[in-house]
Amino acid sequence: MQIKESILMALAAVRANKLRSILTLLGIAIGVFSIIAVMTSMRVMQNSIESGLTVLGAHTFQIQKFPAIQMGPTDWRKYRQRKDIDYQQALLVQERSRLASAVGIEAWAGGRIVSSAHAQTNPNVSITGQNPDGLFTNNWNVAEGRGIVEQDIDFALNVAIIGKNVADRLFPYSYPIGQEIRFDGERFTVVGLFEERGGMLGGNQDNFIAIPITTFFTLYGKERTLGVMVQARNAEVYYEAIEEVRGILRVARRVPPGAPDDFEIFSNDTLIEEFNRLTFLIRAGIGFISFIALLAAGVGIMNIMLVSVTERTREIGIRKAVGARKKNIMSQFVLEAIVLCQIGGLAGIALGLIGGNVLAIMLSIPPVFPYDWALIGLLICSVVGIVFGVYPAWKAANLDPIDALRYE
Repeated sequence: MQIKESILMALAAVRANKLRSILTLLGIAIGVFSIIAVMTSMRVMQNSIESGLTVLGAHTFQIQKFPAIQMGPTDWRKYRQRKDIDYQQALLVQERSRLASAVGIEAWAGGRIVSSAHAQTNPNVSITGQNPDGLFTNNWNVAEGRGIVEQDIDFALNVAIIGKNVADRLFPYSYPIGQEIRFDGERFTVVGLFEERGGMLGGNQDNFIAIPITTFFTLYGKERTLGVMVQARNAEVYYEAIEEVRGILRVARRVPPGAPDDFEIFSNDTLIEEFNRLTFLIRAGIGFISFIALLAAGVGIMNIMLVSVTERTREIGIRKAVGARKKNIMSQFVLEAIVLCQIGGLAGIALGLIGGNVLAIMLSIPPVFPYDWALIGLLICSVVGIVFGVYPAWKAANLDPIDALRYE
C-alpha cells in the first residue's frame, strides 16, 4: 500500500509540473533512445545477415583469395598481392579431399544486361559459373527444370538456370524453361529456375544467372580467382575437413612451412562473428555517448528533485507530524525519481524501436523487438533514478518537522 501510494504521489507530482517534468524526462528519453535505436538497428542487420549468410549449406565452408569482409583500401591492396585460386587448384581440392561430401567451384561476373524475346533487364544481373556441386554448397534449390550436370561442364554447353527476379523480368507472361536468353553476345537455353530467396540488406538475391563454369571460362576467360565451397561429410568431421583442405591448398600453392595461409577460409559462423566484431566498436561508442547523456539526465533529475523537496517542505512537515518515518519520506522521493526515469525510459524505448525499425522498413527486412535491450534500458533507468534520487530523498527525510511546518 505504501509503495502504491508513493507511486500515485509521484504521478501526481509529474502531472502538477508538466513542463518541468517533460524537460527533465527529455534527457532520459534521449539517452535510452540512442541505445535502443542503435541496438535495434544492429539486431535488424544481424538478423538479415544471419539469414542471408545461410546461403552456404550445413557444415559448409568457403575458400577464396580475399576475406569475406574487408575494411578500407589498405586491406584490399594487401590481399590483392596474393596469387589467384585457379581452376586446377580447385580441382585438386575436389579430387583429394576425403572428408568432403561436395566441393563447389564458382566464379562471378556482375553488371550484365540480359534479354529475351520479350524484355530486357537493367545492367545489374550477376552471372556465376558453377560446377554441379556449386548449387548444392550454395544452398540453391532448383524449383523447376534441372540444375547443372557433368555433361554441361564437359561440353561447355550454353545452358542457364535463372533466378526468380530475372524470370519475372524476362518472361512475365510465359514459362521460362526451354526459352532462349542472351547476354554478352551469346545465346543460352533456360533449363532451370531457382527457388525464390528474397532480399538481404536491401539487395536482391534472385537477380542472378548460373551457367556451367567451363562455359563461364569460354565467355569471360580463365584468368581470374575462384571461390571453392566445401561441405564436410558431417558435423563431426567439419574441422578436420577444414584442416585437410587447408593442407591441400598450401601444398598446391607452395606456401612455405610456418608461413600464414595466402587464402581465406570462412563459414556462416565466422562471417557472423566478424560482423559482430566489426560492429562492437560502434555499439560501444554509442553506449558510451548514451551513458554520458544518461549521466547528464541524472544530474537534471537530482536538481529537479531538490527543487521538488524545497517546494514541498510543508507537505513533508505535515507527513512527519502525522507519523511518517524517515524511511517513508525517503521511499516516497526515491520512487518519484524512479517513476520519472521510467516514464522517460519508456518514451525512449518506444522511439528507439520506431527509429531502429525504420532501417528494417527501408531494407524490406522483418522488424525486430530487442526484448533484452528494452529490459536493460528500463533497468538502467531504475538505477539512474535510485542513484540520483537518494540524496534529495535523504535531504527530505532529514528535515526537521517543526521547521518544515513553519516553512513558507
